[in-house]
This record gives sequence, structure tokens and C-alpha cells, in this order.
Amino acid sequence: MCGIVGYIGNEKASPILIKGLLKLEYRGYDSAGIATLEGENISCFKNKGRVKELQNMKEVSTLNGTIGIAHTRWATHGKPSSTNAHPHLDNSNSFAVVHNGIIENYSELRTFLGNAGYTFLSETDTEVIPNLIHYYYTKEDAEEKNKLANAVRKAVSDLKGSYAISVISKLEPNKMIVARKDSPLVIGIKENEKYIASDIPAILEYTNNIYILNDGDIAEITRNSITFYDKDFNVIDKKCEVITWDAKAADKNGYEDYMLKEIFEQPVAIRETIGTRLNIGDKCNFDDINISKEYLSEISRIYIVACGTAMHAGLAVKPIMERLISIPVEVDIASEFRYRDPLIDERTLIICISQSGETADTIAALKSAKEQGAKTIAISNVIGSSITREADYTIYTHAGPEIAVASTKAYTSQITILSLLAIYFAEVLDVDEKNMINNLKDEIRELPSKVSIVLENTEPIKEFAKRIYKEKDVFFIGRGSDYAASMEASLKLKEISYIHSDAYQSGELKHGPIALIEEDVTVIGIITDRRLLEKSVSNLAEVITRGAKTLLITNQNINEAEFPNIIRIPQVHPLLSPVLSIIPLQLLAYYVSKEKGLDVDKPRNLAKSVTVE
Repeated sequence: MCGIVGYIGNEKASPILIKGLLKLEYRGYDSAGIATLEGENISCFKNKGRVKELQNMKEVSTLNGTIGIAHTRWATHGKPSSTNAHPHLDNSNSFAVVHNGIIENYSELRTFLGNAGYTFLSETDTEVIPNLIHYYYTKEDAEEKNKLANAVRKAVSDLKGSYAISVISKLEPNKMIVARKDSPLVIGIKENEKYIASDIPAILEYTNNIYILNDGDIAEITRNSITFYDKDFNVIDKKCEVITWDAKAADKNGYEDYMLKEIFEQPVAIRETIGTRLNIGDKCNFDDINISKEYLSEISRIYIVACGTAMHAGLAVKPIMERLISIPVEVDIASEFRYRDPLIDERTLIICISQSGETADTIAALKSAKEQGAKTIAISNVIGSSITREADYTIYTHAGPEIAVASTKAYTSQITILSLLAIYFAEVLDVDEKNMINNLKDEIRELPSKVSIVLENTEPIKEFAKRIYKEKDVFFIGRGSDYAASMEASLKLKEISYIHSDAYQSGELKHGPIALIEEDVTVIGIITDRRLLEKSVSNLAEVITRGAKTLLITNQNINEAEFPNIIRIPQVHPLLSPVLSIIPLQLLAYYVSKEKGLDVDKPRNLAKSVTVE
């Protein structure tokens, strides 16, 4: 979850840029850099580490330019290093670029530019962008009018994936070009000064007059003007928004609570987690682990070990792994794992999941498994955390910082990365499931946009929350992957609303729990698998006949006359459905808690990082 800051005005740029980066540190990063126009040249300095270290570099203190860009990077392509840090320059040092997002076709663009004589210093996807801009800028047919903006427009039209970019050039030293697609970017304005940032808090100290760019927008910025273009390079008008947030609200990007902010960040978190692991036409990319076909062929079982929400992510992915690679997968609660003497040897693979990377029970389980000869993989959201130092291999989600205690975007990011890992294992083993694998890949690419669609439909969830917030008991039911999502939904409601809730497999209702169903009890069902539709509908009918009021989360063709409270989500492969079906239920837990007047971000008795066993 990288951060962008830019400035063009009459003041010295570097202190403004550094201060903006410090405001964005909450996003998480591993390196930082700055570039300013100094006379007729671009001066660029960057380093692995914290913004303070960049600020303390002697060279940075000598910068006097009044136009510049800066960046905090969280590594996706290439390890954290000064070379891989942003900004990136083209071969002629004429253009400097900072970039948030993922360029999915960067390999093809590198090949194209390499054939045109360009070379590359870094391992990043971003470095293709300044060189593409140089390529188009120097073409003979490049228009003289708006030449830099037009070169940027042509360059970004070649990009597949997501981007927010800011560009400066010594060839046109009095302007800055910005563009965005699927990654946020805003422009703040004052007289003779313009500020650019990926998040409003970075520039709110200087101005509250903000332009918010939409997908496909390009802006040409000078000290005194901004010209906006759409993706077809037509000049467009944009409305300037006046931001009225206080400092605390600014940290939340205008959302009332961190949890709500993080729920709405899930499209970006999932997109960033996918990264370039899913380049079009290629096999799934996990170069950061060294798992061979020979090793996987000898594996007798896989354990997914985690606590709470992370454990529920494991349960959601167990069916995908078993379906694709035909290896038994057990999902274990980390706090119990060591004490039940699990069957572990050198033919066992242990996957441990911890958002913070500091969960004591999970780390202890990982250490115990290693002592018994198992190979270990850590899934974490925090670079350099304890679990990443203990595991044989580490795979990072890129959800960005999760401040609210109740996990939301970490859960969907964990399911996403584990699903990609399952596909990677299948491709390493060369299993005969090519059609299914390609289908799952296509579906995973569509997850961010489908999550966005779900987030557009919040009003029915708010209304249902008003009906049930005084409840003492709520039941969640589902079958297959829907049951996995039901468990997480139940946990979310318990965590932040303090309402007792339980999740059951729909078919198990008749084996005991149905005794608890009486008039006006709330039962929430999830149905996303066509194969289980009829049986799941029958299970819901059983509770309705006993007086329950129901809410149904579904993407199936179900009669609203029978089930009046339906939240519809987009169609998705049933094995990936927990990523979508959980979103309305995260929101439901949030709105119920708000109705009760509770502290959503800091529920009682809970901590974000559980560092005790």
C-alpha cells in the first residue's frame, strides 16, 4: 500500500514532500524516495528504510527545487532496496515517475522497450513507465502541444493493471502530469501551489480544496492551472471538493471509523495482494518461495494453522486446495495445534497465517512444526514481523495497515493469496485441471470489481441492522464454502456488537440447533453454490416455519416472495464466494454495533495483535 506525494509551487519542495510522506507512514512501507527539479536536471535520492532516514540524508537537505515528487514503497516487484525504491527515471534521466498499483503486463513492456534499446536498473514493474513516456515523447509524430501530457496518455494506455502516477520532466520543467486507474489520487489547490497525494491526509495541512481523480483521468498541472483530460484525452471539467474533516477524521480518510474505512478498502487490498502473481497468459507467480514438483509430489498432508479470522480464511480455502492438488488439508486452531500431538514429519507442509505476524499461538505452532521436520510457509501482512523471521518461506498479503481490531480486509486478502497459492501448487504439480485453473484465475482477477459492486449496496444492510441490534442471539447457516463465511460472519458480530451468535452447517440444524429456533429469532443464511441451492433453501424454510426472521446473502435465483430480506451479490465461482459473501455481513456487524452506540474500532477485551498464548 504505497504512498505518493507531489508539490509544484514557489516554496522549497523537499520539506513539504517529506512531511507528506510522514503523514502516509500508517499505510506501511519498506523504502522511500524523493525527486525534485534542480535547475536543468532531476535530482533523485532514495533508500531502503524509514522516511526519517531519507529525511536525514545529507543530499536531501541540499535540494532547493520547487517541483518534486516523493514515494513510500511496499515491495511487490523486487526486494526492498534503494534501487527498487521510487521514484524511477528513464534511461536519459529526463522523466521521473512515482507509481502506486500493479502493472500486470510489465514483462511484455520490458521486452518491447528492450528491443527498442532501453535498459533497466531495477526489478520493478514501475520502471517501464518513465521509459515508455520517453519512447512516446521522442517519437517524431508526437504532438508539440501538450507533448508531455500526451506522452503520458499514450504510455498509460499501454498499461494493464492498476496505477496512480505522478510525472515530472526536465524537458518541461514547469508542469507535472498525474494519472490514475484503480488506485486513488487527489490534487489539492492553493493560489500558485498544487499538492498531489494518494491520500488526502498527506496534504490536508496545506489545503482543504481537493480534486478527486476518477479512473482514466489525466491532469496537467502548473503552478497556476490544472487541465483535466479523460482517457480519450478530451478536456473535461471537474468539481473541486471542500474537505471539512478534522485531523482525526483525516487519518480515516473521512470515514467515521477505521473499520468502515478498511471494509471499503477491500477492492484495493485484494488488487494489491493479487499483484503480479497473476500475469495474463502466464503461470501463477510465487518466485518468493522455492517449492518444487518433487517436494509437492511427496507431501502427505498440509496443515493450515491460524487463529480467529485467519483460521476462517484457511477454512475458506481448504476446499480449493484439496480440489486442485488432491492433498489432504487440515485447518487447525493454532492454540490447540501443539497440544494434540499432530502427525508431522518431513512430508508435511505447514501454512501459518497471521495478519500481524506476531500472534504468539501461531508462531509457537510454526516453531514446533519446524522442530519435527516440516517445511513452513508464513502468510502475513507485516514485513519483518516475527513469524516471517521464523518461517522457511514468507508470502505477504498487501492489505495495508489494519487499525480496527476486528479484521476485515486482511481476511479477504488472505483468502485471495491462499487461493493463488493453491493454483500455483496445482501448476507446479501440472495437474489435469487446466480449465478449472484458468476459470479460477479469471474469477480472481474480477474479485476487486465485484467487491466494489457489493459495497455499493449498503442501505438494505443498514435497515436490517436497525431491526436486529437489540437481539440477544443470532444464527448463521451455510453449506460448504458458505459455512466457512458464516463462521467469520458470526465472529464479526460477536466481536464488535457483543451479541451472542453461532454458525452452523445448514444440514446440521435438524440435529440439535433447531431446538433454539423460535418466534422472531434471527437466522442469516448464505447460498452461493448452485449444487446446494435446493437443500439450502429447504433449511431456511425450516426456520421460517418456526417463526424465525431471516436475511439471505445470495447470488442464486431465489424467490423474494419466500425470502423478503435478500442481499444479492455478483456471481462468482463457489470456491471463491466467501470473498464476496462476507462483505455484507462485515457491514451488518458494523451497523449493528453503531446502532448500539459501541466503540467499533476498539471492542472490549480484544487486542489487534495477540502476543500472549
